[in-house]
Amino acid sequence: MSSLHIDLNADLGETTAGNPVADDAAMLHLVSSANVATGFHAGDPHSIADTLREAVAAGVTVGAHVGYNDPAAFGRRFIDYAPADLTDEVTYQIGAIDALARAAGTRISYVKPHGAMYNTIVRDTEQADAVIAGIKAFGDLPVMLLPGGVAIDSADKAGLTVIREAFADRGYNPDGTLVSRRLPGAVLTNEEDVVKRVLQVAQTGAITAIDGSVISVDAQSVCTHGDSPGSVQLLRGVVKRLKDEGIEIRSFI
Repeated sequence: MSSLHIDLNADLGETTAGNPVADDAAMLHLVSSANVATGFHAGDPHSIADTLREAVAAGVTVGAHVGYNDPAAFGRRFIDYAPADLTDEVTYQIGAIDALARAAGTRISYVKPHGAMYNTIVRDTEQADAVIAGIKAFGDLPVMLLPGGVAIDSADKAGLTVIREAFADRGYNPDGTLVSRRLPGAVLTNEEDVVKRVLQVAQTGAITAIDGSVISVDAQSVCTHGDSPGSVQLLRGVVKRLKDEGIEIRSFI
């Protein structure tokens, strides 16, 4: 067995009313973990159930990809929630998808916040505490977070295991936050750039920011977005290079 290993995850289950945003079936044969939408930012019960069944067939670990209740913006704009409301919505989402997961013959093994929620709880302690409280109310599930954010402190205080995540196809600011999708360099689309990023994380635990500085992330998982242009081809290139380098792809669970 390789001494180096990394988990590859992707955001999936986001088909709504028969309109897919990613090739879930193809992605599930390349990743080791799938962040499956819960129906709030995207997805519906039928497409979510289909993705869960495909994940079971592919032997992929599944997590709840919880987000703001804002399908019109795909969960990518900030909402100023009352903390108790946000906590309830997070617990609700995990419970709903866990029921579908059990019906598909699996269980929800972790939680990853989506989009604006994910980025907000890097710096907003009130929302971070609310999201973590929502997870904790369901159970002691591991939570996937961006290194350096206040949500990690909230999770630690709640006794939840933190899975530190890096992004294969997103630009990084020097402070370790993600470049806004409104700005140039936010999404990496060149296969070689994406491959280099994943190798850097797996081999050194670091990432190069847009200004050339190197950031330590010590990530256990790397995300590739299923809705990015050419995502399947990009991920195939990543998987091939990892195998060529003797780096094992396996879930953190």
